[in-house]
Amino acid sequence: MNEYKTRVGIEVHCELKTNSKMFTDSINNYGGMANVNISEIDFALPGTLPCVNEYGIELGLKAALALNCTINKKIVFDRKNYFYPDLPKGYQITQARNPIGINGYVEIEVEGKKKKIGIHDIHIEEDTCKSTHADTKSYLDFNRNGVPLIEIVSEPDMENEKEAMAYLEKLREILLYTNVSDCKMEEGSMRCDVNVSVSKTEKLGIRTETKNIGSISSVGRAILAERDRQIMQLEQGNPIQEETRRFDEKQNRTILMRIKETGNDYRYFPEPDIPPYNLQDDDIDQIKATMEILPDQRREIYHQAGIQAINIEKIIANKEISDYLLDFSGNLVIASNLLLGEISAYLNKTGKKITETLLSKEKFTLLVEKLDQKEINNQVFKEILIELMETDHDINKIVENKKGTSLTEEELKAMIVNIVSSNLQSVEDYKAGKDRAIKYLMGQIMKETKGKSDPVLVNTLLQEELSRR
Repeated sequence: MNEYKTRVGIEVHCELKTNSKMFTDSINNYGGMANVNISEIDFALPGTLPCVNEYGIELGLKAALALNCTINKKIVFDRKNYFYPDLPKGYQITQARNPIGINGYVEIEVEGKKKKIGIHDIHIEEDTCKSTHADTKSYLDFNRNGVPLIEIVSEPDMENEKEAMAYLEKLREILLYTNVSDCKMEEGSMRCDVNVSVSKTEKLGIRTETKNIGSISSVGRAILAERDRQIMQLEQGNPIQEETRRFDEKQNRTILMRIKETGNDYRYFPEPDIPPYNLQDDDIDQIKATMEILPDQRREIYHQAGIQAINIEKIIANKEISDYLLDFSGNLVIASNLLLGEISAYLNKTGKKITETLLSKEKFTLLVEKLDQKEINNQVFKEILIELMETDHDINKIVENKKGTSLTEEELKAMIVNIVSSNLQSVEDYKAGKDRAIKYLMGQIMKETKGKSDPVLVNTLLQEELSRR
């Protein structure tokens, strides 16, 4: 089996974050009552005409730019014709000949190795109805019909399931950061079709397509299952056919749905009811100017600031925290530790976003500065956290009110010297390698400070004093 080379390409459908559908003014809203967000245009009833959602075009353009594509300035839509119950018009409006973006790429990293995965094209289209199957019946929800989509078609550049999963994670990250899509796979707003082929030569084998896989981890499992199935078929002397398959999660195998259609089966032709129009350079420049800093650029900013790699990934995984931190001008290491630690714990507990609290940027900047200059320690910060988050009190006054219960570092050093000098037997025990001695001294210090001092700082200062004895 190791002689076979696997090649993977992925088609990703992402619903765009618009208020209305792509070619009608029907509401684009997930989770409402079924079959209420529909209009005559959704059914292409006689006398109705589609109208292009320009914001959908803008989001498609933004995605193409973020994925390093060459932009096709001529916007042309086509009809893709096929008969299926989830397509009430009998055709889907898409971009077959003039996709908005071509020849792009994303860079992934797997096991320390970086690799570029090519993007063949990105095209804008409308979604179909949502089908639900139960027993012998199928149900259609027309609310999803006509919802704006982008389809991102990769090159077959991935060689295993790890690369495929890394590619999808990176794609999802970019689309979230550009606010193009919410990428909620559990709600169907990001869906994956996976093309897999195996071959013993550099030439690509016959590919199969596994449709509508519901999670990134399932994509990995589906690739492994289909790879193994194809290899087994070839080993038994059976040729691989171009097929459309589905992935059975419970059985962990792919199952034949139908023999693969060809492009000719769809009878593509230009959409007669939507005239072509051209994007201007000014339009593209305007979109570029509004785009946020992308995740990889942010990683580099955080890395240069000295933030640990593990914390960088935690920051990137939380766009709200990343946005809050991005334009911060103080000590980013301290700021990130606060945001990922006690502040995130507070936000999780209260169910709030950081922008819904009273921790203004000015207040946060001053807080980090005081910690950086050791005017306060972590213990004091924990004690004043709720007041910082829930009141508009001046931070200087908050800190001043706590001064009576907190010691400066110099006061703490003097206290440690005093306690160590009063417990010389414990010093001897410490030098003799008895661990309980330092624990005893720590307890005496924390008792004296009534638990108001930072244990980490106390331990550091105690170790320094003992080393001088």
